[in-house]
Amino acid sequence: RLVRRATNVARDRLVAAGTCFGKFSKTKKFRLHVTCLDFLAQYAQHKVWVKPSAEMSFLYGNNITKSGLGRITEGTPRYAGVVVLSMNDIPLGFGVAAQQTEYVRDLEPTSFVVLHQADIGEYLRIENEMS
Repeated sequence: RLVRRATNVARDRLVAAGTCFGKFSKTKKFRLHVTCLDFLAQYAQHKVWVKPSAEMSFLYGNNITKSGLGRITEGTPRYAGVVVLSMNDIPLGFGVAAQQTEYVRDLEPTSFVVLHQADIGEYLRIENEMS
């Protein structure tokens, strides 16, 4: 329905229609944006919940260590895309699993569990670059 309405507007006049999921880089790779986080969180197979003490660290762009991990979905493979949630199930961002679920229990507290890719704090950090 939205697409049909957007076809009535000339391309040079159309600013945006819908939700931006990401964009293609110069090397033709697709990069996800934080704007698609609400959709990713609904349908994600692999999720990670972060303790309240580690939420701010993740929102400042840091990776999640084992000491900041609240829960992780069983069967999460290494290098799988994961959605990062607060303990109250609020989506905070997304990243890549650094370890399999089975190995997380044996890690040291300072070992990385999730590698940061994007978070909801990005809007504030790159506000000057957006304009």
